[in-house]
Amino acid sequence: MDMSTLSRADLESELLSPPASSGPALRACDSESRYDTGPRQSDALARKLCVARELLLRDLRARMQAGPIMTAPQVVRDWLRLYCAGLEHEVFVVLYLTAQHALIEAVQHFSGTLAQTSVYPREVVKGALARNAAVVVFCHNHPSGHAEPSRADEFLTQTLKSALNMVDVRVLDHFVVAGDNVVSFAERGLV
Repeated sequence: MDMSTLSRADLESELLSPPASSGPALRACDSESRYDTGPRQSDALARKLCVARELLLRDLRARMQAGPIMTAPQVVRDWLRLYCAGLEHEVFVVLYLTAQHALIEAVQHFSGTLAQTSVYPREVVKGALARNAAVVVFCHNHPSGHAEPSRADEFLTQTLKSALNMVDVRVLDHFVVAGDNVVSFAERGLV
């Protein structure tokens, strides 16, 4: 089920609801062999974790929409880490921002394979114009776990920057996410 379609109240209710009982209640003195660690409990835990992830993503997105995102760069990094967590293929995400750097919308435009994704500058420019964005931030993940930007990543950033410059949209940053590591192109002078 797509968690993004559920209301906040539904998500909170599901997160806080007690797990379904599968027999008599267990007590602290019961032997470990009585604890059920079967697939049903694993599925319930996985679902609760998905619900918690969706709530966190929404809260972080709301904070990015409330004001200039770069006044709280850790919020952006946390959102990106959480968004990319567990992905086994590359994705390319664009954060469309107002002139005051508040988030308009975060859009996953492209999805690829384990090692690459194709990004089309025309689609990024169309997305910026459709949202009336003044500024953009790019992000893509490296499922390999290695966060260092490649030469292809640097070239792509410069290509996108040139295309967006033609329509007066500024590139603020490009992040590479690999597990818990987030590398900023701006911090390295690559934007």
